[in-house]
Amino acid sequence: MSEHQFSIAENLEKIRNEMEAAISRRPKEMTDDVILVAVSKRKSKDCVIEAYNNGVRYFGENYAHELFDKSNDPNIVNLCPDIKWTFIGHLQKNKVTKLIYGCPNLNMIQTIDSIKLAEVVENTFANKTHRAEEYMDIMIQVNTSGEESKSGVPVQDVEEMYLFVKENCPNLVVKGLMTIGSPNHDLGKGPNPDFVALVKLKKMIKDKYDDELGLSMGMSQDFQHAIELGTQYIRVGERIFGKRN
Repeated sequence: MSEHQFSIAENLEKIRNEMEAAISRRPKEMTDDVILVAVSKRKSKDCVIEAYNNGVRYFGENYAHELFDKSNDPNIVNLCPDIKWTFIGHLQKNKVTKLIYGCPNLNMIQTIDSIKLAEVVENTFANKTHRAEEYMDIMIQVNTSGEESKSGVPVQDVEEMYLFVKENCPNLVVKGLMTIGSPNHDLGKGPNPDFVALVKLKKMIKDKYDDELGLSMGMSQDFQHAIELGTQYIRVGERIFGKRN
């Protein structure tokens, strides 16, 4: 076993222990499993295979071209048959075809941030022949902080976006809501407001439409807090693979 492989295995063990501890601190009514998405952007294909061999099945990529390359790599295809790729970066409309037509084992797009993008993904997926899956799972990315530099649907427009997809995109399934939390939030001042905003939106959708959405929030520095607040997906990169080049 290489030193690099040992370090990924050791990192994953620590993260899983922290996940279990955070799950134990959740309110008892929260019973959903928590899915670890290993963020492998700008990491080698060997790193993906090592993490897969240590039990990871969900991998997140931020760039369509990198996801295309990795998902079609012969070694990954052969050695990681149950891999589930998740797109977690800003998705340009002109990259949708490459993503949907060219990336095998694409499990979910977590960053649908506009009605126009939802329409493009819907139409592209609807025209895909010989598809292995009946529907495309998506999440609506929410700009919970209101910062102009961040992608995402404004909080006040999430309900409209949700209804648009439900009513006009029969090939898409809204699996949940995703946000990128403020990275340096001081928990001494209370829960992260970005996470709280997403939890409130989830409750609103449940109360009005009886639809139980999942949440994707929490990264390397704050995933334990996100788990305590009820997230279903956490997106962890540096804590698994080390700092990116």
